Amino acid sequence: MGMLWRALLLTLLLGGHAVAATGVCHWPAWEQYQRDYISAEGRVIDPSTPSQITTSEGQSYGLFFALVANDRAMFEKLLQWTENNLASGDLSAHLPAWQWGKKIPQVDNSPWGILDPNSASDADLWIAYNLLEAGRLWQSRRFLTLGTLLLQRIAHEEVADIPGLGVMLLPGKVGFVHGDRWRLNPSYQPPQLLARFSTLNGPWKAMRAVNLRLLKESAPHGFSPDWVVWNQQLGWQADETKPNIGSYDAIRVYLWAAMLASESEEHAALVAHFQPMAVLTAQSGTPPEQVNTATGKAQGTGSVGFSAALLPLLAANPTARDMQRQRLHDAPPDNNAYFSASLTLFGQGWDEQRYRFNQQGELLPSWDKRCATSP
Repeated sequence: MGMLWRALLLTLLLGGHAVAATGVCHWPAWEQYQRDYISAEGRVIDPSTPSQITTSEGQSYGLFFALVANDRAMFEKLLQWTENNLASGDLSAHLPAWQWGKKIPQVDNSPWGILDPNSASDADLWIAYNLLEAGRLWQSRRFLTLGTLLLQRIAHEEVADIPGLGVMLLPGKVGFVHGDRWRLNPSYQPPQLLARFSTLNGPWKAMRAVNLRLLKESAPHGFSPDWVVWNQQLGWQADETKPNIGSYDAIRVYLWAAMLASESEEHAALVAHFQPMAVLTAQSGTPPEQVNTATGKAQGTGSVGFSAALLPLLAANPTARDMQRQRLHDAPPDNNAYFSASLTLFGQGWDEQRYRFNQQGELLPSWDKRCATSP
């Protein structure tokens, strides 16, 4: 009887989303990712760079995948490395620096360390989300508290009330506001994360509506740009550095939007809005590496990670979806393609039903289904 009551209590605590404590999930792609990209200390490494860099983005993605896999030991290891090396030992007091690696040339007694102390707000949001969801799913008050404090710091240091637009997440602490111009990245605010945060104190509920404007209005032809500028007098303007280019950042916009819960407020509108990207991929057989967002002209072939990232958007087109599945099967990311491998874990993991998001933005891992159902 005692075990029965404990199980019932866990179900109530998780709001009806209880999952079985089955141990670490067998997820071959995640296990390969750890071998290829994560050090014994818990550092996610991009081996393609001379400095062997680690980014706060990489750490945030690793935390998410560890949570999906019910791998608490790896989650703890990744969190500890992130806090100790990117946040001066305290994520509640410091936003993580976005880039760490080998100093070339070496500038002090330590050949390794922070290369750029600025923050990356998308990684910060993901870290806060991972902590909140780890706290909920693993019943950890420590994770819940740290996630809440980090989210408050993000709101204080990386959020601006932009005239004519509203409350918006800046891409980082410094460098994105120039007079009456604000440089923004549409991929930095996954709608499901804002949905999760919108029940908490802070700017998150107001930001949901502004974020929907950003996603739709910055992509008038259904192709998201990597970067866009809001001008107080002129409205949306092409980014000067990457004018009308949708590529390695924008691919995540389609991924986040299509992974929203089907019953969520934004899902139907965003999936319909971004259908031109789905159509273009279906017609060519592979995702483009780059799209001119003003003309729709495609250039190059996106990596296999791009194929994985578009699986959720292609869910309504089985033929096109199966072509991308086959591409993933035939040529998965190698051990020198950190970003492609990360996109693959997100998109293919969702396609294999290893996780979902509910309408409130909560993570629903498939721990109670032996971690996955084959597509």
